[in-house]
This record gives sequence, C-alpha cells and structure tokens, in this order.
Amino acid sequence: MAKYGEGDKRWIVEDRPDGANVHNWHWAETNCLEWSKNLLSKLLADQTILSGEGNLFIQTKKLEKVEGEAYVNVRKGKIIPGYELSVSINWQGEAKDSDGKSLLVADGVVEIPYIADENADEDPDLRVIVKDEGPVGRRLKDAFLAKGKDFVLKQVRVYVDAMAKGGPAKDELEVKKVNPKAAVTSVSAPQPAVVKVEEKKEKKEKKKEGFKTIKLTEKFSCRAVNMYEILMDENRWKGFTQSNAKISKEIGGEVSFFDGSVTGTNMELQEGKLIVQKWRFGSWPDGIYSTVRLVLEEPEPGVTVVNLTQTDVPEEDRYGNSTVVENTERGWRDLIFHKIRAVFGFGI
Repeated sequence: MAKYGEGDKRWIVEDRPDGANVHNWHWAETNCLEWSKNLLSKLLADQTILSGEGNLFIQTKKLEKVEGEAYVNVRKGKIIPGYELSVSINWQGEAKDSDGKSLLVADGVVEIPYIADENADEDPDLRVIVKDEGPVGRRLKDAFLAKGKDFVLKQVRVYVDAMAKGGPAKDELEVKKVNPKAAVTSVSAPQPAVVKVEEKKEKKEKKKEGFKTIKLTEKFSCRAVNMYEILMDENRWKGFTQSNAKISKEIGGEVSFFDGSVTGTNMELQEGKLIVQKWRFGSWPDGIYSTVRLVLEEPEPGVTVVNLTQTDVPEEDRYGNSTVVENTERGWRDLIFHKIRAVFGFGI
C-alpha cells in the first residue's frame, strides 16, 4: 500500500490546504439545537387554535423551553439525524358569553417531554395544562385538546421531517450537489473519469446489496391449524404481544401489528399451511415493503414446523440506522415465536 506522499495521488486521501470535506466523505456533524429552537418557535409560537368557535379564543404564545440535544451527521451524502428534545409552549385562552363579554382569560402550557429520532415514526406524548382549573378553565383546556393537539403534533412532524432531510446541513448539501466541480478544481484531469466510474459502481452495488433476506425455522408442540389460527387472529396477537393488532382474514385485506408499527396486506392464505403478507415498518423508507412467507408443516401429529422467509428487508431505515435486519430477525424470535411458546404452552 502506498505511503502518504507516494504513488498515484488520485488514490490517496490527504489533508486539503483549504480544509474542505469533499463530498462529505468524512463524518461532518452539525449542531442543530439553536436551529431547532428557531424552527420550533416558528412552527408553534403565536399560532391561532380557536377563533370564536363556541365563543372560545385560544392562541399559542411563546416557545417557553427547548432543552436537550439535536445534531445531524453527514457522511458521503448520507444524513443521520439525532435529537432528544423536551419542549414547552405557553398558550392563552379566553371564553366569552353570548353577548361577547369575557368570562375568563386563562394561561396554560403545552408540554412535549420527549421528541426523539428513535421515535420519529410516532407522534410524541403531549400534555396540556391550564392554570385556572375552574369549570371555564377546564372547558378551555378540553377545547385545546380537541382542536390544538392535532395542530401541535402536525407541526412537530414538520420539524422531524426537516431533520430527516438534513436540518441546517441541507443547504450545504444542496450547494455541493449544484456545484460539484468546486471540490475537484485542484485535482489532475484524469480524476473526474475515475470518480464517475467508482460512483456508478458504488451505486450499482448499493442497489444490489441494499436488501437482505431473513430465514428462520421454529418448532412448536401444536397442530399446524392451531398455529395458523394464532398468527391470523388479532385477539391472540394482542394476547401474546401485549399490543394492539388488526388482522384481516381475507386475501388483499390489511394487517397491522405492534400498535401500528408494522403494517401490511395479505397476499396468499392457505388455512393451516401458508401465510404470505407484505410487511413494512413505519421507520422504513417510503414505499418499501418486504414479503413475509410463513410455511406451516406438520411432520407428525402435534408437531408443527414454521419456516419463515422474509425477503426485501432494507439494510437501513429512513434515518440511516443499519440495524433493521438484525432488529427484524430478533423481533420474530423474541417478540413473536418465543412469546407464542410462553403464552400458549407450545414449547418443545
């Protein structure tokens, strides 16, 4: 291997005199806390929630608190956001009678204790507080929950989406895409051709290697028809996972598991023998579905073998986390198959 200062310079990574991180090849971290405060203030402060409906007037005031951390890592153009924030917004409500006379002006606070990248596909918990807990104050609080909660969560989703796209680092990335020649002006003429060839090769490899297949075989002490019924019955799913599930028993019907974290569609069903479904997690890139194929075999009465094959599982989620395959495989073992054994007594 060539040492620094020797060999073909086109293949040596060396410190640039201008300090530029060309194409973000190295990790570049941007602190986004101040940017987050400004954006959340813009999205949430001084917003009208109710303007006379039911003689109620509610408006958010200033962003009282944004605490925690927020940053964006970028390498080779890949955006990896990280944030854990606690947010408080002041609000004020007024109730009037039918003649327009003010009955009460009450102040309150909206608390969002945890906005985090690990829960980016879920709406955060939200707490509404009113300082006057009398009948009119509670009426204003209930009105905020009815009309303002969805608004606040929608604005939080705007922030989450902005972070996923790079936050304050987005503009820098776009500039580099528009003017890529600026980063290579000091390099000898042959380099652009080499870079283009390597980039094309890398893109092809990523496209080919961007998905994995999971294969598992599990054995249970039950009849195959019993296992089929468990896997296709939403009440049994709720029982062994301790989470909500919705399962259609028709081909083309929709399914939902783990409180909606997994959604999909039935593609093929053979009672006691086969279940084929399209599956996706909410954290996966939009439009990406895997195919789950569960083949149930009964080599002897009272013994069922489940052969699982899940194809087209993405290696990374939409946030750049590369543990999707590992987490999915572990979920099948620990949260589904092992739980079925424990709850229904099908262990072998």
